Amino acid sequence: MSEEVNAKLAAVAEALRNAHRVGVVAHVKPDGDAVGSVLGLALSLKEMGKEVYPILEDGVPQSLSFLPDTDWIRQPKAGEVLELDVAVALDTATHPRIGDGCLEALSGAPLLINLDHHVSNPGYGDLAVIDDSSPATGQVVYELLSGFGFPINDAIRQNLFAAISTDTGSFQYPATGARTHRIVAEMMEAGLDTAALAQKLYQTYPLRRIQLLKALLNEAVFSAEGKVASWCLTQRLAKEVNLQPGDNEDLIDMLRMVEGVVAAVVFEELADGKLRVSARSKDSRIDVSQICGQFGGGGHRAAAGARLAGPTGEATTKFLKVLEDEVKRLD
Repeated sequence: MSEEVNAKLAAVAEALRNAHRVGVVAHVKPDGDAVGSVLGLALSLKEMGKEVYPILEDGVPQSLSFLPDTDWIRQPKAGEVLELDVAVALDTATHPRIGDGCLEALSGAPLLINLDHHVSNPGYGDLAVIDDSSPATGQVVYELLSGFGFPINDAIRQNLFAAISTDTGSFQYPATGARTHRIVAEMMEAGLDTAALAQKLYQTYPLRRIQLLKALLNEAVFSAEGKVASWCLTQRLAKEVNLQPGDNEDLIDMLRMVEGVVAAVVFEELADGKLRVSARSKDSRIDVSQICGQFGGGGHRAAAGARLAGPTGEATTKFLKVLEDEVKRLD
């Protein structure tokens, strides 16, 4: 962590200490980093005696409901505007991705803090800390809590471990550094049972996910001489398996791990006719955040996403053409 980031975290710590009522949010369709970061920070602030309001536009995915205190997180009520001193947006690369309901709920806060690790984050809000050297927002939250004397208990450690573990691909992605492993070691030394958490995170899946995996393996398309792997999760399949939020999280890694593949993409048809794009690269020369940026998205060099307007065939062809052209430049 740089001196500049540490100085900004000090300002965040001061603002949170001086606040009484704090709203904590993350992005729509929350993943492990979003849920774990929200609860990690919210639980620590609660231990300090603050009134804390953890809210997520889409609630907590069933796959993460085992984490401590997920039932505390709620979705915003229609027309609700919370009376807050400070609002904190976590792991949310752009302001609109907080979600319309959450944006309205937080609109009365005089101070908006933006804590994130996405390089594409423009630094919205009144106080922004964007540590793109960190592999997960959960790591940024841990540095805030541990570095500035905020409470950390077992429930907080469990949530922050889930945040860090899931966003690093279980510590496999290139951004995972020595500090990341030291943080986990510190939490283990404090009594955190990482084996039990890993079992729930990676070894306990509903049958729906296996049905999705079966479809992915049967339908995956390999192009650019086998260097690009892609798959489309259709609305038909989603309805057939009764898809729940989080069911398809990280399925893209099954494509990414194929020998010879340097970039993988999963397209997911959404109910509104758009497509959610998840892209991964395992070659540092392929910047999927730059590619997704051409379609209004963003993220990290090795992991990024976007939303595409339909129809599906036209949208997927257009995106894959840009990706395949970039991959072909490696030759």
